[in-house]
Formats: sequence, C-alpha cells, structure tokens
Amino acid sequence: MKKYFLFDFSTISLLFSNIIIIILAVAQKWDVATVLWVYWMQSIIIGFFQFLRILSLKNFSTENFTINNRSVEPTPGTKLYTAFFFLFHYGFFHFIYAIFLFNFFTNKLLNFTYLFMGGFIFFLNHFFSFYHNRIVDQQKTQNIGQLIFAPYARIIPMHLIIIFGAFLGQSTLIVFLLLKTLADLVMHIFKHQKTKVVITSETS
Repeated sequence: MKKYFLFDFSTISLLFSNIIIIILAVAQKWDVATVLWVYWMQSIIIGFFQFLRILSLKNFSTENFTINNRSVEPTPGTKLYTAFFFLFHYGFFHFIYAIFLFNFFTNKLLNFTYLFMGGFIFFLNHFFSFYHNRIVDQQKTQNIGQLIFAPYARIIPMHLIIIFGAFLGQSTLIVFLLLKTLADLVMHIFKHQKTKVVITSETS
C-alpha cells in the first residue's frame, strides 16, 4: 500500500515556486513593474483554476449562499451561474487592477521573457493545487459560496503587501516579497488545514 500526502506536496510546491520567483527577481534585477505584473499573473492563474474547480464540482452545498437574496439549491444551473459570475467579477477586478498597474508602475516596456518565466512557474504550481483540490472535492462536500470568495481572501492581502513594498522602493521590495510569500503560505495552509487528504493505492 502506498500513501501520498498531497497536502504537504502542495504546500512545498507553493513555497518552492515563490522562492524561485524571488531568486529570479534578485538575480536578473527585475524592476518593480515586472514583479507586480508577475504576481498579477499569479492571481489570474488562481482565478482560472478556481473557475475550473467550481465547474468540476459533482456534489456541493449552498448553505448560507444566496443569489439575488434568494436561497438556491445545489443544482447544475446554480453551479454554472456561480462559476460564470465568479469569472466575470474576478476578471473585472483584475482588469481594474491592471489599469492601476499600467498607470502607476509601468514606465517602460516590460520584459516578456521574465513575465513568461514567472507565469509558467506559478501555472505549474496552481495546476498541481487544482489537481489536489479535485481529489479533495470528491471526498468532501464543498460550500460553493466559500469557494467563490476564497481567492479574494488570499490575493488581496498578498497584493497589498507587494504594492506597499513597491511604493517604498526597489531596495526594500525583497523584504516585501518574503512577507508576500509568508502571507501566501498562511492563507494556503488556512484554506487546506481541514482538507488534508491521504490517497492510498493497493497493488495485487
């Protein structure tokens, strides 16, 4: 019998991806705008996989969840409406955020190689987390209302830390990147502390 503790691997993967980004940012001397856009991309990736996660739910709860002030049943229609409402709202939030970054932190052409590298690292991390979450969702009835708000609770503190660091200047940004990593890990652990999963497989 083999056991895989995906929760531990997921946390390590998140920490590892953040450390790689920090090392790349320091070694390649990324400017503040590049760092902020990379973490903006991370937020987009988080939202994309959360959208897919909601769509992939088989069984879910709608306890304390309302649409237009009305209680709803856990039906396929509720799932579709909720997923696309989240996609629109989360996407609009990041569209406004992108305008803010473009106007205040982009004073020259961005290095798209750095953006691709950072985005790819975070994509791999959150793809793994999505795989882990799908296994969790098969074993636990998730509340769909909690799922649509979870990304906001995670990314807003994360980005406030980075933006404040950016205003204080590039020399202090590394400290704020470390604080961002800590905030990211705390929110990740809080999110998964009750959903630790052990996968077992038997071979004859």
